[in-house]
Amino acid sequence: METTSKSNSFLRKTLSILGPGIITAALIFGPSKMTITSKMGADYGFSLLWIIVVAIFFMSIYANMSSRIGMAADESLLTLIRKKYGKTSSLFIGVGIFLVATSFQAGNATGVSLSISEATGTDPKIWIIVFNLIGISLLFFRSFYLIFEKLMLALIILMLFAFLTTVVMSPPSISNLGQGIIPSFPEGSLGLIIAFTASCFSIVGAFYQSYLVQTRKKLSTNHTSKETLMGSQVGIIILGIMSAAVLICAANTLYPQHIKVNSASEMGKALEPLLGSSSKALFFIGLFGASFSSLIGNAVLGGSLLGDTFQYGNNLNHKMVKMFISLVMIFGGLIALIFGKLPLELIVFAQSITIFLVPFIGVAIFMIANDRKIMKEHVNKPITKVWGALGLLLLIGLAISNLITPTKIINT
Repeated sequence: METTSKSNSFLRKTLSILGPGIITAALIFGPSKMTITSKMGADYGFSLLWIIVVAIFFMSIYANMSSRIGMAADESLLTLIRKKYGKTSSLFIGVGIFLVATSFQAGNATGVSLSISEATGTDPKIWIIVFNLIGISLLFFRSFYLIFEKLMLALIILMLFAFLTTVVMSPPSISNLGQGIIPSFPEGSLGLIIAFTASCFSIVGAFYQSYLVQTRKKLSTNHTSKETLMGSQVGIIILGIMSAAVLICAANTLYPQHIKVNSASEMGKALEPLLGSSSKALFFIGLFGASFSSLIGNAVLGGSLLGDTFQYGNNLNHKMVKMFISLVMIFGGLIALIFGKLPLELIVFAQSITIFLVPFIGVAIFMIANDRKIMKEHVNKPITKVWGALGLLLLIGLAISNLITPTKIINT
């Protein structure tokens, strides 16, 4: 009996430590990420597996920085930016993230509806309304963060089950995996490389990590700094595993048959000849998990940061923060209902904001993490400064590339 109690206590503590990292992984891994990654595998086989490693590495660097900011400071990251660089800077970041989140929310709502409507043969518009109402209703539960965290964990497990089961049922060869790790740029692949790197190396997701760590810090004080950072990194590793699993599935089954993927849901249909009727069900489970987790996470990110921008704080139980989160869901749902598919005009609008916003956010995180007065013992170490600077160059390069040649596939 005592052993069981200790095991349950260990499990609860482990899940608590992993919470912020799990939420970040669920937030980033949306339906468009599934589409991008499956197209990489379907179009180029295992050749682009290496870019997952690169993007996850730099994402882990900035998620780690943001986590340390959350541990070191009692004030939010936007408040620190406001004090260090002025109100205009924090307003630019907060409002910009809210607009991007609202624009991309339509894709999340569409992904949720497709995962259910295609599996059941029902009208997708019904499910857009249903799941947005479910998302908004979650806001009115007490201790919303704890409910949110558990929901994200459950959906991550669903995604992992769906994708890893498919990989196990059709394992790749070691030689193919080895070749995929070696960097290469197949003809015509640059757009997908840029799209994936920009989506997986999500500086907005890294930014929000500091808020998640601070929220967890307020709810529980029995986590060491090492445990908190470990939880952050494990979440990013899970993100990499899910991305790799989707690419491997597509490279193993779609690439040899020369099947091109034009949407995430088509991947499930393409796997039917290989895995039978269960493949479609497994894929729709994964699509639902990816879409609903991003539907909730994206709205919470956009709404809570807007609340902090206007100095209402980012407490998810604050009525104004709940209103801002609801607005992201409502506007995103309405856009999905009106357009019926991912609205290209809004994607272009969101991308144009992101082009200028992302490098600025990266610089803000980097500079604050280098500030010894704020960070104290959590300040960036020399090696982190080097990798962080290289990450900034990568972000600026992606922004310039998108500005010159806009990428057609965008992250949620």
